This record gives sequence, C-alpha cells and structure tokens, in this order.
Amino acid sequence: MKAGVINLDKPAGETSFTMVRRLRAITGAKRVGHAGTLDPLATGVLPILFESATRLADFAHLLPKTYLADIHLGFRTNTDDAEGELEPVGNPSGLGADAVEESLVGFVGRILQAPPAFSAVKIDGQRSYKLARAGEGPAPAPREVVIESIRLLDFRPGASAVASVEVVCGSGTYLRALARDLGERLGVGGYLGRLVRSAYGGLSLADSVGIADLPDAAAVEARLLPPESVLPEMERVRLNVEQEAMVRQGRTVRVLPEPGPGPLRAHSADGRLIALGHADPLRRTFVPEKVFS
Repeated sequence: MKAGVINLDKPAGETSFTMVRRLRAITGAKRVGHAGTLDPLATGVLPILFESATRLADFAHLLPKTYLADIHLGFRTNTDDAEGELEPVGNPSGLGADAVEESLVGFVGRILQAPPAFSAVKIDGQRSYKLARAGEGPAPAPREVVIESIRLLDFRPGASAVASVEVVCGSGTYLRALARDLGERLGVGGYLGRLVRSAYGGLSLADSVGIADLPDAAAVEARLLPPESVLPEMERVRLNVEQEAMVRQGRTVRVLPEPGPGPLRAHSADGRLIALGHADPLRRTFVPEKVFS
C-alpha cells in the first residue's frame, strides 16, 4: 500500500476508529490512522492516513476545519448533543436571528471552552466520558481554542428554535460545547443536532468518497491523495537524486533557489514528498527533521 490520504466522508453512527479498522482490513496496510476524530453522530470529511503519511497527523491538526451545525435551543442535554436526554431550560420563542448573531460574535477568536463531560479528554489519567458515565469526577477544565469565524446560515424561530451555523475553527474545538455555551448565553439552553465537517484544510466534502465506494485495495489506491494534502502551507524545495540520497541519511544539503525562513517540505525530482525540515540561514542549507520512506 502506498503512502497517502483518503478524503473519507464518514457516515453517521460510525466512530472514526471504526473507519480506520475497516480500511486497514480492506487494504492490508501496515499503518492506518485518522487526522481528527468526528463524533459518531457527525458526518463529513475524515482524512484517513496510510503508511508513512500517518507521521503527518500532528501537522494535519494545524489545519482549519469547517463545520455545518444545527444548534437546537430551549433544551440542554448531559451529552450536549441529541444523544442525551432533553431537559427544558427556557422558551426561545422570543428570540430572533439578530439576537443569535449578536451572541455568536462573542465566540470568535481565542476563547476558553470547557469540553463536554462526555468527551475523550483525560482527567487525572482517565477519560472524561468514563467518569461521566459513572457519575463521578470533576468536569473537564476549560482550555483555549481558536474559532476563526461563525456565520449564521439560517434561523428557525419558535418554541423549538434551531440556528444553523457555519464554523471555521482550529483543532480541539468542540461544536457540542459551542452549542451548549450559546444556549447558556441566550438564557434558554442549547444542544448540538446535525453536524457535518464540510472541509479540513484543502480537503472538501464535495471531493470526498464514501466507504461504500472503497470495496478493495485497488479502489482505495485509485482515490489516494498525496501525503502533502494534509500539510499546512510550506515552502517547497526540490532535490536532485544525489541530494535525495543525502537527505534520506539525515544530512543537510544546499538547495537552489535558497529557501526563506520557516518550515520547508522537500520533494524528489519526480514530485514525491521526501522530508520536512527548515533552512539553516548561516550555512544556506536544507536541514531535514522528518524523513519519509
């Protein structure tokens, strides 16, 4: 199996790890992973990484993610989504789109967000959801997340009001927590309904593939994207055959034109990703940090 990325459209009701297991069984690949968990109820873009591309997961997490979400107002749940038991909080009938938009603005930027109690966050070495199921343990501590933008796409008023939003955010942001916190800010309670990840960096839902369309290894390889599909913006340098051999040994090489400061990605003459690294401005060399097979 070649190294690369599948832009998978995860179906509802499946865990992200289930998708990894199924694709490992289909392809026989030695290393398979995903870049960013989607809750079982959520659908949309789930990057699946194969072979040496699994080493890019930490870089993939730096990419912005775009979500389409329905936030239901007037109720809250213990899971902050539709899986929990509904508890009425307040009547949202008096709310209009303007009030919702005004409240959403306050969530844009670097904010502190408390993860849902039913989440995989660890508390004293234990998963929060396990403590929550047992009815014990403290709530997860708030942590800083980045929300780049929130746009109100639609608002259906009434006693069962629903705000449909588009959110662009960084890694670690919980849309369930956003729904809960919006409901609290509006004084009526809120929980997350439909959630779709419509984009992950440059990977879009429109270009994704369903698991049913990947029946065998040949079908997976036919839809495989290059590993750099999940890399953030980096200057690209090209290596000749001799330089590639040196980089594969972890040695620095002089490349032309001289790259600028910041992270770099080095490619072979035929375009394959060879290594990630940085420039040494004093020696004017490319310094490899992570070399791929």
